[in-house]
Amino acid sequence: LFTDSTLSGEIGTKKKVKRLLSFQRYFHASRLLRGIVPQASLYLLDEDYLGQARHMLSKVGMWDFDIFLFDRLTNGNSLVTLLCHLFNVHGLIHHFRLDMVTLHRFLVMVQEDYHSQNPYHNAVHAADVTQAMHCYLREPKLANFLTPLDIMLGLLAAAAHDVDHPGVNQPFLIKTNHHLASLYQNVSVLENHHWRSTVGMLRESRLLAHLPKEVTQDIEQQLGSLILATDINRQNEFLIRLKSHLDNQDLRLEDAEDRHFMLQIALKCADICNPCRLWDLSKQWSERVCEEFYRQG
Repeated sequence: LFTDSTLSGEIGTKKKVKRLLSFQRYFHASRLLRGIVPQASLYLLDEDYLGQARHMLSKVGMWDFDIFLFDRLTNGNSLVTLLCHLFNVHGLIHHFRLDMVTLHRFLVMVQEDYHSQNPYHNAVHAADVTQAMHCYLREPKLANFLTPLDIMLGLLAAAAHDVDHPGVNQPFLIKTNHHLASLYQNVSVLENHHWRSTVGMLRESRLLAHLPKEVTQDIEQQLGSLILATDINRQNEFLIRLKSHLDNQDLRLEDAEDRHFMLQIALKCADICNPCRLWDLSKQWSERVCEEFYRQG
């Protein structure tokens, strides 16, 4: 009887808390308490699967990298697994003195905030864009000038560039009077939301809390500049500027401003690169994006 009454009291308290919090706040709180996704809830992967995933990571810089296969081999954790590997490969964990557990927790938060029910704008797309960005960062003409900060910004922006995407585009949000459209006054609505969500998760996870305040502020602003560059409505602005640089041959990658511009171009290319992938991969992405547009209609 004592045990039963204790349990019923706990259940009653939990229900009361649920009523007090909105669904979003309750979900957010439960995610914080949960921390890293419990492994017990996942299907157990045997050594063959893990071995294949590790083998794929050895070829992560190849353009024919199959992100769909990699996502299956990592049991839907392609974004987390890929980013942990790339941060290690590029020496970012050591350079920025990052705590591995905190990094993993942050990446899990990012991955979970993508909507798995979206056929296209989901965590697999984010992983695909991140892998493409890694390929671009390895291009010799660019790689020879990049700093560790440039590399970390490029990878983080790629991983989080569509976080919490609702599966509909900006005109849909504006015409349906969505609260995000009102919040950002109909300007780069989705991109602003992706950026602000990323900043929120960075601060919540305290991934960069050990760095000087001015450094973290600079990182947050540069992440915003990169993610906002993916707004398709600003396409001509970037193409005209790029063409001007190429015509005048005045790109100086020694300058931080020009390097940042090239990171913007790289992220834009990575975001829409799937038509340039191998046909089997490109076809899957085409079917997914058509399905997502159809659902919006």
